[in-house]
Amino acid sequence: MTFNSNYQRGSGYAKTGSGGRRGVPIAAGGGIGGLVLIVLFIALGGNPADLIEQSPSGTEPDSSYSLEHCNEDNAANKYDDCRVEAAGVSVNGVWKTLLPEQAGLDYTEPGLTLFRDATQTGCGYASSATGPFYCPADQTAYFDTTFFEQLNALGGNDAPFTQMYVTAHEFGHHVQQIEGTLGLSNYNDPGEHSAAVAIEMQADCYAGIWAHYADKGDNALLEPLTEDDVLAAIETAQAIGDDNIQRRSGGDVNPDTWTHGSSEQRKTAFMSGYRTGKMSACDTLNRGVYNS
Repeated sequence: MTFNSNYQRGSGYAKTGSGGRRGVPIAAGGGIGGLVLIVLFIALGGNPADLIEQSPSGTEPDSSYSLEHCNEDNAANKYDDCRVEAAGVSVNGVWKTLLPEQAGLDYTEPGLTLFRDATQTGCGYASSATGPFYCPADQTAYFDTTFFEQLNALGGNDAPFTQMYVTAHEFGHHVQQIEGTLGLSNYNDPGEHSAAVAIEMQADCYAGIWAHYADKGDNALLEPLTEDDVLAAIETAQAIGDDNIQRRSGGDVNPDTWTHGSSEQRKTAFMSGYRTGKMSACDTLNRGVYNS
C-alpha cells in the first residue's frame, strides 16, 4: 500500500510531542517484557488511564524531534511517522463525508501527536511503552512509531498498510467520541461480550470502513489496495487478539478477562467494515442509529 505520487503534505497536520513530567503518568516501560505487557493491554485503543504507574527514570521527551523530513518528496512512503500523518489525513477525508451521511453527525478532526520517548497528554504522561492510543480528554491520537516494531513479537507485522490500519483504528475511537459512546467502555468489567470488547471491535470495523473507501474516488490519497495489504491488516488484527496474546504470554485462554476481543472477533470486525463500507455493519453496541 502506497500513497499516490501526487500526495503533498501541505502545511502539516501532525504535531510533535513535548513536555515534562507533570500530570498523571500513563504507563511505564522497563524492557521488552514490560513493554509487551503494556502493549498487550493498550494495543490499538486500550484505556491508558487504567495503567497508572510511575514513569521510568531516564525517559524524557526528545525535544529535537521534528517532522521536517515529511516535507520531502514521497516521504509518506519512506518514513513511518510521515505515513501515520498521511494516513490520518486520509482517514479524516473519509469520515468527513461518511459520518454525516451514515450517522447524521458532523465530523471534527482529532489532534494527532507523534513523539519519541515521552510526551505529556491530556490523559497524563505517556512513554514509548504506552503504544498508540486515543485520549478523549484532548481528543488527540498519540503515536510513538517504535510501537510498530513490537508487532512482530506478537505475530503480526509492521507492513505499511498495517501501520495505516493502526492509525485508522485510533481515529475510530475519535468517531466513537463524537457519537458519545466511547465512555461506555469499561476495562474494569472485561469479558468476551463486554462493552470494552464491543468498543474495540467497532474501532476495528471503522478501520475497515476507512480501508473500503481509502483508495476510491478522484481525491483518494492511496494507490489501490492489494490482497497482500488486506492480509497484513488481518494478520495483525489476529495477532493482537486477546486469546493470541494470552497464549503468547504463557497463560490460559480466559475469555472472562478479554478487553479487546479474540483474534477471530477482530478479524471479523475489520472485514465487516472493509467489505461493506457501512457503519450499520459495525453496530457492535446494537444501537440501530445508522442510515446505512
